[in-house]
Amino acid sequence: VCWRLLLCVLAVAALSCWLLQPLSVAVCGSAPLGSSRGPRIVGGQDAAAGAWPWQVSLHQGGHFCGGSLISHQWVLSAAHCFPSTVTANLMVYLGRLTQQSSNPNEESRRVSRVITHPDYNDQTKDNDVALLQLQEAVTFTDYIRPVCLAAAGSDFPAGQSSWITGWGDVRFQGPLPFPQTLQEAEIPVVSNSQCSTSYDSITSNMICAGLTEGGRDTCQGDSGGPMVSNDGTRWVQSGIVSFGFECARPGYPGVYARVSRYQDWISKQLGADPLGFVTFRGSPSAAPHWAAGSVLPALCCLLVLF
Repeated sequence: VCWRLLLCVLAVAALSCWLLQPLSVAVCGSAPLGSSRGPRIVGGQDAAAGAWPWQVSLHQGGHFCGGSLISHQWVLSAAHCFPSTVTANLMVYLGRLTQQSSNPNEESRRVSRVITHPDYNDQTKDNDVALLQLQEAVTFTDYIRPVCLAAAGSDFPAGQSSWITGWGDVRFQGPLPFPQTLQEAEIPVVSNSQCSTSYDSITSNMICAGLTEGGRDTCQGDSGGPMVSNDGTRWVQSGIVSFGFECARPGYPGVYARVSRYQDWISKQLGADPLGFVTFRGSPSAAPHWAAGSVLPALCCLLVLF
């Protein structure tokens, strides 16, 4: 009798803790309809409906950048996507799979406010982070859910398996063909020290990822979209698509804003809206690593993945 009572008490306590945690923590990073990911891919492949329910498409006369849903009323994106914070005709599409065919699980929202990081540097792309407040809150579904965000102190070591998604070009200056289905690709994290051999502007506010031989990367139109890793139970966003040299070039990884550096700033902007910050402790996977000793000259001319 005693042990049964103890089990009941523990079960009630566990349920209470789950119910009391912020809503976004309870549901963030889950993709109920996500199919199992395949092994190595070349370039990108079509994503399944609902596979990445936090991915959003930003429109102002057409798709121009990506973003990620982080709560009922906020989207995370890149500052360089917004040379102006005027919200006229700015739309966010959630639950979207294709850009040129019907999307039965889609919702759209107007944007009431765009906040770019006050320390964003347009030359170096440091602090390339922006927040969009939706005019109306969204209801979470299997196709529309928030992603978890990497909390301060999270660790994404070199080789950490990561996934990138977006509707950008499938090669440098090569648009995504009809019906423009959301693309997904797996890439490993590259250490900042190694990344600095390819670019001369890498800071601790950035995280890099890609293959030594190239072939998989984000490109124009993917800016502001998420890079995520799985901790075994949920997906955690480590980066925001920022810049690179052309697309998928050998020796030049993609560069992303490091989400964990902005926990305080994001939390301050959102106030009482619940968030899903998770401390990620990664480990290098079997994904190909960046080749050690592959030193390349630093570049001053960069491609912003707008």
